[in-house]
Amino acid sequence: MEAKIRRRTRDPVATRAVILDAAANLLAKDGPEGVSLSAVAHLAAVNRGTAYQHFETREKLIEATMQWVSDKLFHAVFGDPETVGERRVEDVDVVALTERLCDFAMENPDICRVWLQQVLASPNPAQDPFWREYCGSLGRFAGTELAEPGIDFEVYSVMNLAGVFFWPILARAHAADEGERRELSRRYSREILRLSMYGTMRAKAFPKVADLLAAHGVSPGG
Repeated sequence: MEAKIRRRTRDPVATRAVILDAAANLLAKDGPEGVSLSAVAHLAAVNRGTAYQHFETREKLIEATMQWVSDKLFHAVFGDPETVGERRVEDVDVVALTERLCDFAMENPDICRVWLQQVLASPNPAQDPFWREYCGSLGRFAGTELAEPGIDFEVYSVMNLAGVFFWPILARAHAADEGERRELSRRYSREILRLSMYGTMRAKAFPKVADLLAAHGVSPGG
């Protein structure tokens, strides 16, 4: 008796994730101009009809990919979006948050750079969940007694993210192994913390950050 051929169970959620991952890779490699539904379907190893079932147009695919990257960023840096609203900015572990951001950027340098360029070029960056929370949290921080007065939190957000996302390119993250990437990430996170500690943050309110920097030979005097 012939064995029956088992048909592969369709999983639309998994297929969508594969397509988005392929689109993110193409965006990182070639920019938005290099993304087409045909090219993404080929890279994702799905037929073009399947890709069109999930995303009717190239524009919708790019938009969904940016949203997907933003969600990954959000979870990596801030955690579950459902619980973020319960967090007080005064209770944030600045060191841990900065290191998570730098680690994600070091592991995903190309797509982070493309994401930032796309978000900042959009008519309304606040529509992006990660940008909205990152810039918003710095705005809330600027309104507390933990911050030095007069911070332009929108400019500060762009400066921070641009630096974090472009540092891996200068640091040749692709050529480094996991241990080297982690050390490159720590170098950048310490420098961000140093600049923040003696620029935007009231140093006396952040003893943990001061202790970390002191352990690396950084003090208010240098």
